Amino acid sequence: MFINTISESKSKTFTECQLKYRYRYVDRIKEQSKNTDALHFGSFIHKILEDGVAATTLAELTVIADNVKKDYTFSESYDPKIEVCLKNFLRFNATLSDTVATEMVYEIVHDAEKDIKLNGIIDRIIKGKDGGYLVIDYKTSKRELKPIDLYQDRQMMGYAYAVHKKLGASLDNIVVAHYYPLTNNFVTCKYSPSQIQKYLREKVDQVWKIRKMKKGDFCAMQNQFCNWCGYKEICPEFVDPLSIENKIQRIKEDRKKTTNASKKK
Repeated sequence: MFINTISESKSKTFTECQLKYRYRYVDRIKEQSKNTDALHFGSFIHKILEDGVAATTLAELTVIADNVKKDYTFSESYDPKIEVCLKNFLRFNATLSDTVATEMVYEIVHDAEKDIKLNGIIDRIIKGKDGGYLVIDYKTSKRELKPIDLYQDRQMMGYAYAVHKKLGASLDNIVVAHYYPLTNNFVTCKYSPSQIQKYLREKVDQVWKIRKMKKGDFCAMQNQFCNWCGYKEICPEFVDPLSIENKIQRIKEDRKKTTNASKKK
């Protein structure tokens, strides 16, 4: 199965379950979300923080929130959290230096394997007065990582490597961070060059493992991640394997009808 780009989302999905990887990235079957409220709320807050980096008052952020809220759907139980996030973000934002990028899309060629690219999107990059860089990933979930967990976070390692390559910064001058607007907590760490090199080797090994696999080799991997998986109705671990192909065929036919209807509009 040939691939030449890998994001941390792809990598994480493959590690969690190979069949889930196949459904999402090979068959392009849309996953049925288990918690759309949380996903929409998280995307909503991300959008406000992205558009509100220059805001200095709650009123400015509230206007942004009102303008974009129509694009997201979540229960009213989330509404009290909005003002909390905005007030916390204002205090946090006032402490930051120059923003050099928001929602920075990157695609980086691997140093050793030139036909492998790492891609992703970074929420925000700050350049400090000392010339160093702060890489921020906004997190709206209840679960907060401890510094030791962030120190092992593959996604943030990828972000640090991307900033190192695209902006020419030394890894010693790059700090990565999770910012939690619900609690105003801010967790940071740095990665050593040896850590980043190990991370890059892991990506190469994973890409080559996927390349060597045929479509039928992607097997279901039952584990704790199944509790949040949206592919259970077409997973042989949970339904009759003989019924799966029919279900997949129906999903593809429905997708085709939706696509054709969109083209006619």
